[in-house]
Amino acid sequence: MSATQQAGIDVCIIGAGAIGLAISVELAHDRSVAVLERHDRPGLETSSHNSGIVHAGLYYPRDWLKTALCVEGNRLLYAWAERHNVRARRTGKLVIAVEESELPSLEGLQSAARENGVPDLELLGADAVRDLEPHVQAVAGLLSPTSGVIDQMGLMASYRSTAEEAGALLAFRHEVESIERDATGFVVRGRGPDGEPFAIQAEIVVNSAGLHADALAATLGYAIDGDETTPRLRQTVNKGQYYDIVTPEKARRVGRLVYPLPHPDRAGLGVHLTVDVDSGAHLGPDTEWLASGTALDYRADDTRRDAFLESARRFLPWLDRDDLAPGQVGYRPKLSGPGEPPADFLIWEDRRYIHLGGMESPGLTASVAIARHVRALL
Repeated sequence: MSATQQAGIDVCIIGAGAIGLAISVELAHDRSVAVLERHDRPGLETSSHNSGIVHAGLYYPRDWLKTALCVEGNRLLYAWAERHNVRARRTGKLVIAVEESELPSLEGLQSAARENGVPDLELLGADAVRDLEPHVQAVAGLLSPTSGVIDQMGLMASYRSTAEEAGALLAFRHEVESIERDATGFVVRGRGPDGEPFAIQAEIVVNSAGLHADALAATLGYAIDGDETTPRLRQTVNKGQYYDIVTPEKARRVGRLVYPLPHPDRAGLGVHLTVDVDSGAHLGPDTEWLASGTALDYRADDTRRDAFLESARRFLPWLDRDDLAPGQVGYRPKLSGPGEPPADFLIWEDRRYIHLGGMESPGLTASVAIARHVRALL
């Protein structure tokens, strides 16, 4: 595709993260599809800067889209990984009560998760938790055996190759600057690898630009704070940092995901222990709201080690300060802000424009299910 030439296609997808790539797979079999990505590789923002967890759908309200797509996506993602030789492990997750006062909340979580359709949940007492994870301190736990981890870069590589085999065009280092409607659909404008302008004509636009989705929606004329015809599109950015457990013997002490009960007044699930497909162990992420326009910096710093250690020692009392080292940094696109209740995914269609907003966790888990949902909207 010439960067300055208008090319007529069926679908233009903006953003080659896990969700955008999954959508390209779903649509490329019977439509012409172009995926525009401003970076030189897929998924360099939200999709790669996370823990690679395959979530089960424990935490969200029953009637949320996020809930339905996570529960369905869990099953679909493992099936995809098996078919495409993507590394994934059903490690299981323990949501733990550290204190007796937390037991009613743990029981309430089990009841709500069962109503969400999460399978095979089991409430465990202290002895049963100790049998599974001898190095975890807890008075009870909720075991979710379908939770696990996946190689997110391998997953995106499999999406990319499958989409390209189906005929999708992936254009990297193509930064979209604006979207306009015309008589036949849309004109998507931006700049290519050498700064040259491009304009692509498409019948359908899927805005899967992650952290930048709301800014692109504004160029199309939408009121991003919402009005009588438009939902809230404006996103806030929430930073999360991880710490790695770098003492090899201690990193191997726990084999499952271990999550303390979440606090309802926090933007995330609190500092928890995750493992990855290579058996590394990590703590985090924490949460930090950023002011609008704050530059994103993916470099890790070591300013929060003591806070992480204090949180982790509630259930991993054997951790020492020297066992930790700064890990990765990620950013969540949220449709809620400080002091506001959490928000559902937004997958909104308006006259062949599809907007994906607030696509944070469990977006990776739900990516195949989200793609199917987008296809249904079309």
